[in-house]
Amino acid sequence: MAVPAQKMDTHGMPYWELVLLVACMMAMNAAAIDIFIPALQDIGTALEVSDSNRRQFVITAYLLGFGAGQILYGPVSDRFGRRRVLLVGIAIYVIAAGFGTFSTSFTMLLALRAIQGFGASATRVIAISVVRDCFGGRRMASVMSLVMMVFMAIPVVAPNIGQGIMLFGSWREIFILVAVFGAGVGIWAALRLPETLAPENRRELTGKRVAEAFRIVLTNRIAFGYTISTATIFGVLFGFINQAEQIYTQSYGLGPYFTLAFSATAIFMAVASFLNSRLVETFGMRRLSHGALIGFMATAALHLAVAYFCGGQAPLWFFIPVMTFNFCLFGFIGTNFNALAMDPLGHVAGTASAVLGFMQTFGGGIIGAVIGYFYDGTLIPLLCGFIVLSILSILCVYLAEGRLFDAKYDAVTTPHPEEAKPSAAE
Repeated sequence: MAVPAQKMDTHGMPYWELVLLVACMMAMNAAAIDIFIPALQDIGTALEVSDSNRRQFVITAYLLGFGAGQILYGPVSDRFGRRRVLLVGIAIYVIAAGFGTFSTSFTMLLALRAIQGFGASATRVIAISVVRDCFGGRRMASVMSLVMMVFMAIPVVAPNIGQGIMLFGSWREIFILVAVFGAGVGIWAALRLPETLAPENRRELTGKRVAEAFRIVLTNRIAFGYTISTATIFGVLFGFINQAEQIYTQSYGLGPYFTLAFSATAIFMAVASFLNSRLVETFGMRRLSHGALIGFMATAALHLAVAYFCGGQAPLWFFIPVMTFNFCLFGFIGTNFNALAMDPLGHVAGTASAVLGFMQTFGGGIIGAVIGYFYDGTLIPLLCGFIVLSILSILCVYLAEGRLFDAKYDAVTTPHPEEAKPSAAE
């Protein structure tokens, strides 16, 4: 059956440039997370953090600020438009990164990381809102896959850049580099990004209107189900990122070379996102993401069995390819789940992106922090987390859809029976 034509309106900006700019906006967050992974041990030493698991809070603080800020930016962007809100958020991100260079205590550094994440949350809200403003259905999923391909390419280079800086400088110079990158993206957006929010879709910024938008998001069975599912599956990713430095350096003894192993996994995640952008318009978001999620759970179960019988630590030759394959499957899950959650909510895209992003990132960040804090020198806590969270994610999808693998509702012109319609207030 032929797929209906999908919405596409880039508001006069070249398609390739719009996709690349949105990708760079998202990449600011990956850069602010992954570039610090090689520096966690030095930060702990410099700021007198004795518990190695507490060093993970450098990542968690950013994620919590990043998740919480989206609740504010979404409704504001639905009222005032995408451009101005984006530029304010980037400014906060850059300023916080600049002040991070002068941190004199671990508490001060965590506070600045949370503020930096709060500023960065505008980029996430606006990036997804812009994509939803311009595209719909499988086309939106395809564009988000291209965006995520660039986004996931950042973990390939960011840890190695961070490691390079640590060889010749300190973690303070990493803050400077992050600030410069953010400023560059901000200047590009200020000069080139058009306003994508149509005048007729602007919403009054009143408590009643905001509450109505939140109600639409939270009572939409499809959007809510995929949001919770994405939060649980992103908890897997954040749990791994929190522990990555300890696993590679302490468990496997790779030392400064651990960034190469970490980057190898990220390369294949990026490739998976690119393949998703090509396959999604043929097979549909549901078939690809549901199959990948089940495969993710099965692979994690196999990995856990091997680790258990090897005394808690799978051999390195087994760990790297299996973990890489797991996160290749992740490349078919996160992007499609986000698109499925956003697809029925175009009429409140900014607020929808904010609510979904808050629940996904804040919830996923807390879940990841809990998994990371249980690190005991083995892979058992991490892999148990993988399995439990993937099962929960599957259950959320099933409750949202009442079925798995049904692709007939993937086109935006064929609404799912459970999708909420705009209320009369809209």
